[in-house]
Amino acid sequence: MSSPPSLPNPLPKSQKQMTKAERREQQEAQRAAKAAAKVAAVQPTSSKPGPSHKQNPSISGRGPTPTTAGTPRKSGKEPTAKPGKGEPKEASHPSSQLDETPRGLRIFSHFGTPKPPTITKGDIHPAVIRLGLQFAEFKITGANARCIAMLTAFKTVIQDYVTPRNNTLSRHLMTHLPPQITHLVSARPLSISMGNAIRQLKLEISGSDIDLPEQDAKDALCDTIDNYIRDRILLADQVIQETAGKKINNGDVILTYARSSVVEKSLLHAWESGKRFSVIVVDSRPMLEGKALLRSLTAASIPCTYLLLPSLPSVLPHTTTLFVGAHSLHANGAVFSRAGTAMVAMMAKSRNIPVVVCCETYKFAEGIRWDGVSKNELAPTPFPPSSTSDGDPHSSKPRPNLSILSPLYDLTPPSCITAVVTEVGIIPPSSISSIPGALGRATIGA
Repeated sequence: MSSPPSLPNPLPKSQKQMTKAERREQQEAQRAAKAAAKVAAVQPTSSKPGPSHKQNPSISGRGPTPTTAGTPRKSGKEPTAKPGKGEPKEASHPSSQLDETPRGLRIFSHFGTPKPPTITKGDIHPAVIRLGLQFAEFKITGANARCIAMLTAFKTVIQDYVTPRNNTLSRHLMTHLPPQITHLVSARPLSISMGNAIRQLKLEISGSDIDLPEQDAKDALCDTIDNYIRDRILLADQVIQETAGKKINNGDVILTYARSSVVEKSLLHAWESGKRFSVIVVDSRPMLEGKALLRSLTAASIPCTYLLLPSLPSVLPHTTTLFVGAHSLHANGAVFSRAGTAMVAMMAKSRNIPVVVCCETYKFAEGIRWDGVSKNELAPTPFPPSSTSDGDPHSSKPRPNLSILSPLYDLTPPSCITAVVTEVGIIPPSSISSIPGALGRATIGA
């Protein structure tokens, strides 16, 4: 009598009932089945997947990459990778591989990045649109130049503004100005000095006489802007350059970093007043702003030496004074300036070289800052060619596996600063917080 047909296929044993050899044999069979399923899923000739497995969306767009596809279940020591949440999104986008480039720099994703501004909601004046493009392309750089350009554009906005019926200029203009500011911010973050100027302008607009004819009110606002530029920037620079020039003696070797407009004016003024000295211009990538300063100083016949930041230690023994500019000045005495300024100031201070910061008071911020990472900007790329490209050292072609991080500013601690030269006098870092009391909080902007 024959045995029943179910005897050759007994019920499968549990893992505990299996021997070590049987468990190993089962794992090998499972791996072989999974490998066959992967090959069948990525076959280009197969029009549709079999019913026993699903086609992985992360494979269909990239070709056979067994190391990045497969079933989510892990088995033994097999180095399988889960199809993470981001993989299907990358496969659906044609430039998914380019999106992987900045992943290592996500810690700096909050840094402001210059970009051409998009059309924002509201009535944007053509002068503001043009200025936004210039900011995004870094055709206008420097805190003073950017602030003057912004205020000049706002003068055009005010002159072309027409108050709607049943409205007053002081009320409706306050709603017309924010879209213009938002458009500029979308191109590049505002500086502290620009924010202070905007607050002062809004204060003047809100205080306009409602009984004044519209054109007279607009002319009064434009005159206020002109006075702000003259008093807080242009005349302030003249006072600073005269005060800073007194710190320069014949035979001095002045060290400066990058380019500051007020430092440049101070050096030119001291040379024109008859003092004879030499200047060492230290520069760094990616901006290389020191080249423009070098051209200006050499055009005035001032003897100069130009070098990059890594060569700084070789010239420090010959330096008598360090002059640097500032992007903003904070209540705790810290100076926010072009990236690299902190390194130059620290190295100069370690050799007992006086560190003099030239800064207008309209760049003062009542808040305190402890680092240059919590808020910063990124310089635009690509910049001048470098030797990082493969093959041709003069090629500036971007590489897909290279992410360039170029912060624009860093923070110099007050312990590395000897004095700050402002239009109200020479102030030690420990007394910077007294600036609003000396000028009045309304002129600074709380």
